[in-house]
Amino acid sequence: MAPPRIGSLWDAVGNTPLLRIGSLSRLTGCDILGKAEFMNPGGSIKDRAAKGMIQRAEAEGKLAPGGTIIEGTAGNTGIGLGLLGRERGYRVVVTMPDSQAREKFEYLEAMGVEVRKVPTVPFSNPDHFYHRARALAEENGWFWANQFENTANGDFHYATTGPELWEQCEGRLDILVCSVGSGGAISGVSRYLKEKNPSVRVVMVDPPGSGLYCYVREGKMEGSGSSITEGIGIMRLTENFRRAQVDEALRLSDQDMLEMLYHLAREDALVVGTSAAINARAAYEVARRHQGQGLRIVTLLNDHGSRYASKVFNPEFLASKGLGVKPLPT
Repeated sequence: MAPPRIGSLWDAVGNTPLLRIGSLSRLTGCDILGKAEFMNPGGSIKDRAAKGMIQRAEAEGKLAPGGTIIEGTAGNTGIGLGLLGRERGYRVVVTMPDSQAREKFEYLEAMGVEVRKVPTVPFSNPDHFYHRARALAEENGWFWANQFENTANGDFHYATTGPELWEQCEGRLDILVCSVGSGGAISGVSRYLKEKNPSVRVVMVDPPGSGLYCYVREGKMEGSGSSITEGIGIMRLTENFRRAQVDEALRLSDQDMLEMLYHLAREDALVVGTSAAINARAAYEVARRHQGQGLRIVTLLNDHGSRYASKVFNPEFLASKGLGVKPLPT
């Protein structure tokens, strides 16, 4: 359903355009489409998760006027919760790893969100942003959004993102390509699309340091290395991801991601973030396997690249990570 002609930020979440990525479609002979989630009011796909979780919490009486929302986040979910939560009168507190792009901290603080930076540590460490959020919720009686385990996240994608894609594609969609942060998007969208057409193939893409690639392929959670991508890649099985219907997994490097990020900016005027770039690179690699077959391959452009300018568009930062700007292989 389209938002009202006059509405609020709450009403503006979703109904994002589906864009044909011209250069990639021409290079592969497949129709490569990206859902422009950076056009949500908070600038990312995480606005959907935030709306779904707040909506259910209000319906279940877990959030009342004057309440406090707490979440552990790499940034975008915090922005979505901050945007929608502040608009609805809630106090919003986030715990966030100190390694994230400074643009995210600045955005959150500008909205009046209370940001508590924590060390960038493994999930097993009690100082991990997830555990700190849970502890603060328990200590203060706040509503913990818990995007990883809260199935309102994936269910909102099932109710909105999936149907939007199906309608925009007029029921002709061959492959969905999606990375995983909390698992909400891939969970909701894969379930909806496979209900509509069981032959839709779902390909998950994972960065270095995440265990989901091995989990999908071998049933064990293993991964090594690290990645400059933000908000995706995990070393545990979340309740949202448990419900996803995945057929195949790819692992791509930071260099793979970066090549696509710059290609999209220069060839398609699409300046996207790191998770969107790895999604697009995976869609491109899948399309190359089916060169000239005219398949329709859909992915999610999770957020805008301006949110990462101090990193991905900073030559000094890239050099410090052994990365550089290279052309996309064709």
